[in-house]
Amino acid sequence: MTRTQRLLASASVLAAASITASPAFAAGTTSGTTITNTVTLTYNVGTVAQTPVNASDSFLVDRKVSFTVSEVGSATTSVSPGETNVVTTFQVTNSSNATIDVALAAGQLSGGTTTHGGTDDFDVTGVKIYTDSNNSGGFDAGDTQITYLDQLAADSSKTVYIVAAVPQGRSTGDVAGVKLTGTASEATAAGSLGATITASSGANVANQVDTVLAEANTANGNTAYDGIDFAFDDYTVLAAALTVTKTSRVVSDPVNGATNPKAIPGATVEYCIAVANGSGGAAATNIQVSDTLPAQTQIVAGSIKVDGTVTGSTCNSDGTAGGSESGGVVTASLSNVAAGSTRTLVFRVTVN
Repeated sequence: MTRTQRLLASASVLAAASITASPAFAAGTTSGTTITNTVTLTYNVGTVAQTPVNASDSFLVDRKVSFTVSEVGSATTSVSPGETNVVTTFQVTNSSNATIDVALAAGQLSGGTTTHGGTDDFDVTGVKIYTDSNNSGGFDAGDTQITYLDQLAADSSKTVYIVAAVPQGRSTGDVAGVKLTGTASEATAAGSLGATITASSGANVANQVDTVLAEANTANGNTAYDGIDFAFDDYTVLAAALTVTKTSRVVSDPVNGATNPKAIPGATVEYCIAVANGSGGAAATNIQVSDTLPAQTQIVAGSIKVDGTVTGSTCNSDGTAGGSESGGVVTASLSNVAAGSTRTLVFRVTVN
């Protein structure tokens, strides 16, 4: 090796070291960027400075494709039987050094343990995918239903929602697991989903942008370096378990008064309708009670009371005035009944 060649080689090593020491970013240098390195050699012959000698080298930055799909939050979504537009939230983050499209698919588990515990035992219905298109930070009417994320720029993220409905008849503790899967796709044209991205095979090709699938997630069954990533979330039912009990007692009669009264004509009979909500569920709301009076009775004016309590199986006389009677039908609204509690509707009739 000549002296000049040795100097050029040393300069090249220094230049390479300077490139290696450059700071790293999440996405890194944009794919397709031309990186050029030039070395300059100056020297003398005798005491005379000679014309500098330059040598340059250029290469294209290849494309590193990497993105993640992750659940937002760390708790299950509590839902009610029959509820619509129940939402689980995910974030899709592009850590590639290029813009990509991400094809999206919503799936449902079939048995097994869900992300937040419990066993998957039902499917939600009407499953759709939306993106937070108005950046409100929560699902609302301004969001857009999608099947893919279009032109997701390097180092950017999008919030994505799985939105569904809960069938009627589900019980407290029932769980539905859902899965959001993303597939890296070419960002060929805005407004249309590109083809699935595949890795370049063989040796690196000079002056060509090769593709490396760099997504390395192996958690929860993911496969590394396949251009696909997914995450899970779940819905847990919190239902109200209402039971209704109706009892009656003779309060007085025309002969015995209140002492050992009997249900003879002219007697006053008190009805109690007890609405109980089982423990561990959700509060029952908007409770409406309707009771048709027997033809052999008539309401005692001013006797209707709502939101009373029970002791054991006995209704207490602690309700407040409320409800109404019209055409032989007693109707009333009860306040919310929390899990593990009971509210009553009490009224009196006279036996004809």
